[in-house]
Amino acid sequence: MSAFIVLLALPAGAVAAGAAENYERHCAKCHGKDGKGQTRLGKRSGAPDFTDAARQAKLTDEDAFKGIKHGRRNAKGEERMDAFGSDLTDPEITALVAYVRTFARR
Repeated sequence: MSAFIVLLALPAGAVAAGAAENYERHCAKCHGKDGKGQTRLGKRSGAPDFTDAARQAKLTDEDAFKGIKHGRRNAKGEERMDAFGSDLTDPEITALVAYVRTFARR
């Protein structure tokens, strides 16, 4: 919860710019620049379509945060998504979750 409080103290433009840059650096290779998950890596790993409002509605901010920070594994324990907790701070992850939410509104 403290990550959300820190985020509110940052200028909105700085948060959006940093989140977009982090998305491009860490997420776009699988989830695509457009968020649809139709890249070669995205198709292989089952990356979700962030433009799907119904899919977004099912994903909680907490689950998205944990997935970004700790990564994701399938039922067999195989890695589906890299963990970015060592690359991104909690406020950066919180901003990234907010940025991912914008794909459903585009």
